[in-house]
Amino acid sequence: MTLGVSFTIQSDLGTSPFDALLVGLSINAGLTVGSWEIILAFILIGCNSLLKRQRPEVLGLLTAFITGIGIDMWLFILHNLITPELWYSKVVCLGIGLVFIGLGTATYLHTNFAPIPIDRLTLILQELTGTNIFYSRTFIYFVFLIMAMIVNGPIGVGTLLTVCLGGLILNYFMPFTERVLDCILTHSSTSSNYAGDKESGTKL
Repeated sequence: MTLGVSFTIQSDLGTSPFDALLVGLSINAGLTVGSWEIILAFILIGCNSLLKRQRPEVLGLLTAFITGIGIDMWLFILHNLITPELWYSKVVCLGIGLVFIGLGTATYLHTNFAPIPIDRLTLILQELTGTNIFYSRTFIYFVFLIMAMIVNGPIGVGTLLTVCLGGLILNYFMPFTERVLDCILTHSSTSSNYAGDKESGTKL
């Protein structure tokens, strides 16, 4: 997922509204993009806690911390490796980024382990409004788009595509990753049980 975010930033066509906000804050206020990911995660954890009326999901900071490090790491690696200059190479870079983001987000959301606060907010809004992920994600993107414009983040045609397609891509990958993960976990469980039964039979 963090590789996908870095690809969209490197495409120079505009990033998702949230990432545009991170980049804008990094340029205007200092610190790295990943550092702002962690700072905003702390704020969003408080917002999510108020919406759900429950204790803050502090473990979300751990996920945000790992994500922040991942973004900074990939940006450092891709900075000298991928610098698309022609429009079609930028489009390809953006497309790769969107697919990786959708696939990565869908995969880790199924683990149900302390998702990044913005993704938890997506799930909370989906639950509160009774809609699907596409609508809740698009609404959140719209709010962060306004904030990114205020801090002059990298907004462009890529931002528009992310707003229009981000929710659809995530919604598409969610059932796919669920089937794959269930298959992997079922196979792993079956293999463990078979190994245990075989060991017991050997002892007998």
